[in-house]
Amino acid sequence: MGQRRAALRTSAAAAVSAALVAGTVTALAPAAEAAPSVRFVDITGDGGTVLKANVLTPAGADASARYPLVVLPTSWGLPQVEYLAQAQKLADSGYVVVGYNVRGFWQSGGHIEVAGPPDVADASRVIDWALAHTPSDPRHIGMAGVSYGAGISLLAAAHDKRVKAVAALSGWADLIDSIYSGRTQHLQAAAVLDGAATLTGRESPELRAIFDNLYSSNLSKEQEMTDWGQKRSAVTYVDQLNANGAAVMLANAWGDTVFPANQYASFYEKLTGPKRLELRPGDHATPELTGLFGLPNDVWTDTERWFGHYLRGADNGIEREQPVRLKSRSAGGYEGYPDWKSVAATRRKIALTGSPTIHANVDSGADGGIVFLSSILDQVAQLPPVAWMPLLPRRWAAVWQSERYGTTQRVRGTASLHTTLTPTAESGTLIAYLYDVGPLGLGKLVTHAPFTWHGRTPGAPFTVDLDLFSTAYDVPAGHRLALVVDTVDPLYLEHNPSGAQLTFSSPVDDPSYVSVPLREQ
Repeated sequence: MGQRRAALRTSAAAAVSAALVAGTVTALAPAAEAAPSVRFVDITGDGGTVLKANVLTPAGADASARYPLVVLPTSWGLPQVEYLAQAQKLADSGYVVVGYNVRGFWQSGGHIEVAGPPDVADASRVIDWALAHTPSDPRHIGMAGVSYGAGISLLAAAHDKRVKAVAALSGWADLIDSIYSGRTQHLQAAAVLDGAATLTGRESPELRAIFDNLYSSNLSKEQEMTDWGQKRSAVTYVDQLNANGAAVMLANAWGDTVFPANQYASFYEKLTGPKRLELRPGDHATPELTGLFGLPNDVWTDTERWFGHYLRGADNGIEREQPVRLKSRSAGGYEGYPDWKSVAATRRKIALTGSPTIHANVDSGADGGIVFLSSILDQVAQLPPVAWMPLLPRRWAAVWQSERYGTTQRVRGTASLHTTLTPTAESGTLIAYLYDVGPLGLGKLVTHAPFTWHGRTPGAPFTVDLDLFSTAYDVPAGHRLALVVDTVDPLYLEHNPSGAQLTFSSPVDDPSYVSVPLREQ
């Protein structure tokens, strides 16, 4: 297992992160050359740590005027030129823009703190610097970022009342629910983050210990890891964020393998101020990617509109639109909803009958794909991971199917599994998959989620309630939905002892089912 983790860190992570970094630097370098107003500066962050930054101001700025300020912390592993194309657009629209490399990465000082207190303090120090050295308006300050920059922006808005608007793109609000959802380690996602940090930054001893404990399944450190993650999660400070009144825009991808959409949707419901939630096809940070190259991009267009209204007072109509905007993975165009609950207003249950028993430790052939690659294929070519239902070995996979649907079933929101499980071991892992099954039995992955348990009495049944990752997918007429459960998926660490077996049952007084959220026809 240790060799497997090492290989994941050095190969998959290196390939993905290096490609993203190289692509961003190459694509954005011309933007820097074309923007003579860019200044590269050093900003003193928390504790004297030097942060490498760049500043853009409106062309021909009036020395006596003040302009809205937008602060852009960089993504995990990317250099400070990441946002130059979008920063130039914002500056052309009348903003002062400061982008900075977060501590621990590239030429900035310090160690990677994973949006810990030093990172939050750094954001405030950057704002202080901008107010002292640029024509920024202290009454109109916004923050935005992709991935790591999104998480830091949300946390900064909760801790610094000066931040009036946030656009958090492909980020997290709950760090533990992202990389440890279902009490299961998201192995490939963690390996990509770890590998990128090794390539482009300097991990703090605390972060190294967190990664090591995550990989080793050290249950004695579980509470310590949870506490570490909660300190770095905006949901922990949601009351402060609401009290500060910042306008919050959240955007994410349905197939985000680093920060699943569920945790953003749950966080969105807790916000009480001006808010917007946008979910689109893709994987981690892929919906925003073309905008970083200066190309037309829906996410960045809406970010500029969000700041336009809440920082500049522009009457662009964004506050009058339905605040929840979804784009289906299988149909074009956006759908608007008044709130997240309205997305899943109708639900249909598929009964999970019988008492199948499956054996652990073998991948049945049903899986969630490969980090980044699978969801990108789904985004650009509508090719999600597939499995042929007739060939799935029932020794290692439990399979239930619905009736054949006479009309299109528009799955929207969060499907949930309810079942009774009897394991032969005290710990274990299962992965539940929901498939769209065509007439020939080929299933396309709609959604999935892992679930892990520890400390259970072998042979004693217990109830499992599991929310699958939120999605938007249209099941064609003539197709079925199928629920598949197995015990091994390359995306996750599994905890099934050798020879373990799982039996699923559906008691009369507590029947098992999968509840599927549907958009009304």
